[in-house]
Amino acid sequence: MNLSRQSLAALRMLAVLTVLLGVVYPAAVWGIGRVAFADQASGSLVRRDGTVVGSSLLGQAFTGADTFHGRPSTSDDAGGTSGGSNLAASDPAQRRALAQRRATLERAGDVPPSGVAAPDALTASASGLDPDISPAYALAQVPRVARATGIGESALRTLVRRHTTGRTLGFLGEPRVDVLELNLALALDRARG
Repeated sequence: MNLSRQSLAALRMLAVLTVLLGVVYPAAVWGIGRVAFADQASGSLVRRDGTVVGSSLLGQAFTGADTFHGRPSTSDDAGGTSGGSNLAASDPAQRRALAQRRATLERAGDVPPSGVAAPDALTASASGLDPDISPAYALAQVPRVARATGIGESALRTLVRRHTTGRTLGFLGEPRVDVLELNLALALDRARG
């Protein structure tokens, strides 16, 4: 009799906790997210003229000479997968990847053969989907973008500075440039000019 009562109490508790933690709590978190953080809950989508052009949280693959490029990625270009290569700096595969990226950047004119303006020009982000680059990498791309678009380097440097975000709370992280926002501003400048 005691075992059946305990079993019945355990089943009732299982049912109550399943409803509370499996239905009520997720529904409450979802509802609060939709009300208090609607933009983030929807994926932080960036819209231009009513059309979704990307997400401020995910890097997009820009490859044209007339656009600023994001960080290299070890994930697929569609953003369907996420993850770094997990290769050590001493790993031969990592060294080959860095050498290949350096050669690609040198051919594009984004870095002089003598050195790289910013490490993020060569290294993939940990997630492979980083939307930001360093201001130094953005500025290193200015000559290539200027040649391809016909926009003066001075105007492009100003555009990069306008789209540089400082450290969070003034001391967390590093200054950064959102590549999607920068390229959207570049497209707008080209449409005007």
